[in-house]
Amino acid sequence: MKLSSPLQVLVLGALSAGIIASSAMASSHREAPYIAGSPKVDGTDFYMFRSYEGNRGDYVTLIANYQPLQDPYGGPNYFTMDPNALYEIHIDNNGDAVEDLTFQFRFSNKYAQANASGLITNGAVETGNGLVQVPLAAVGGGSGTSPGLLNVVEDYTVTVVTGDRRTGTKASVTKQSDGSTSFTKPVDNMGEKTIPDYAGYAQQFVYDVNVPGCATSAKLFVGQRREGFVVNLGEVFDQVNLNPLGARNSRQNTIGDKNVTSLALELPISCVTAGSNPVIGAWTTASKPQVRVLNPEPAGPTDGDNGKGSSVEGGAWTQVSRLGSPLVNEVVIGITDKDKFNASEPSNDVGSFGSYVLYPTLPVLVQVLFDVPAPATPRNDLLAAFVTGVDGLTKPQVDSPAPGEMLRLNTAIAAVSIESQKNLGFLDCDLAGFPNGRRPYDDVVDIALTVAEGAIDGTNALNLQTCDLSGASPTVVNEGAVVNDGAMPSQADYLTVFPYLNTPVPGSPGDTLANN
Repeated sequence: MKLSSPLQVLVLGALSAGIIASSAMASSHREAPYIAGSPKVDGTDFYMFRSYEGNRGDYVTLIANYQPLQDPYGGPNYFTMDPNALYEIHIDNNGDAVEDLTFQFRFSNKYAQANASGLITNGAVETGNGLVQVPLAAVGGGSGTSPGLLNVVEDYTVTVVTGDRRTGTKASVTKQSDGSTSFTKPVDNMGEKTIPDYAGYAQQFVYDVNVPGCATSAKLFVGQRREGFVVNLGEVFDQVNLNPLGARNSRQNTIGDKNVTSLALELPISCVTAGSNPVIGAWTTASKPQVRVLNPEPAGPTDGDNGKGSSVEGGAWTQVSRLGSPLVNEVVIGITDKDKFNASEPSNDVGSFGSYVLYPTLPVLVQVLFDVPAPATPRNDLLAAFVTGVDGLTKPQVDSPAPGEMLRLNTAIAAVSIESQKNLGFLDCDLAGFPNGRRPYDDVVDIALTVAEGAIDGTNALNLQTCDLSGASPTVVNEGAVVNDGAMPSQADYLTVFPYLNTPVPGSPGDTLANN
């Protein structure tokens, strides 16, 4: 059967973002040669969806995750953000493939923050021979929702730029409570002895904020979260050592014990859309200064100053990481162009990367692995899905929209509560899910793999599950026939409220001595 809807093109577009191959299948974790060595500026996942928390239906949530595959026990420094980097979330709301709004995040690491009792002075304690520097980020006194005394505190600011990200009009995002511009990032979840109630602790850093140009307040959170992406990574790498038509929950989510760092915003829809166009496109980037000089004699902080550090960085911002739709740079862009893609902008995509979409290599690799014929090229359907949007759903409703790869969301489609969400998104006739935006619960791997085998256009011999839109109402066809990696998300692993991604895995399970 062949479906008669423009939505078929959208979901077909997901196939080249999720085809099984020997390159990385972990959303955007370590997807390019340069970024693999710079985890602090490595964007891992990008989510954008209508908020489904109660009474928040008029908001859209955007979450940009950085620093992949964090081991919870990764002390003593854990996973602070880079104070020499610029983290950004860009929104295109007029269909020209250029940012119209940009939210810029800058971080500052402050050391030796003594509490009121003054137990620590400049990160040192009295040991019997004067003050000696403390090697740990947290040094005791934790109870309930408090970590007690901290030796390292991260502050950050958020700036909204209207127009070009570098030359546009800038204004500060401020706390609704007092109008201040400085926010604090909670320390990572070191363990249940240091912070017994981490969920309650982190909640203190969910801010109600004022965004310039918005009549309604927004929400902001930056901090460590449990990894929300689900994938059976090991067996995929092992020459696809799995049963792709078996039970969707037959294997482990191999990154389920990892954490990430999230930059999360919940913004009024009225503040991110323009005119009568309900479709927005968005992506996240990280940039570093163009020049870096290593310091042969690094000096640590003194009196609260960050010190010289191990390097001196300066010059113009240079983009080193980019992420919109999941899995694009990993399994679509050729290995020699991955760094180039990370440095590029959507408006340049057709000329620079169009051949990877029109003539994708990965379907050919799938044919070698599974003896499944690759679809005919050129793939104009993929071009529409990835870089132009799809008529009737994610194509900007403006005259002559410009092409560019980004995650697109039609804000006119109502949110679905997590209890009613289908993690197969479109394949289960849930039009509020991936690839119309992306929610944390969406199983983007299984959706993409199923579409890769021809679920949508009906040319496959496997009779795979899909959504038939040709009748009076959407109907699921061939339910249960899903190509998958064996790892399936669970609704219980996500929050039902902002920031939606769950409490991070702790570095240790509390007082282990007391439990022995």
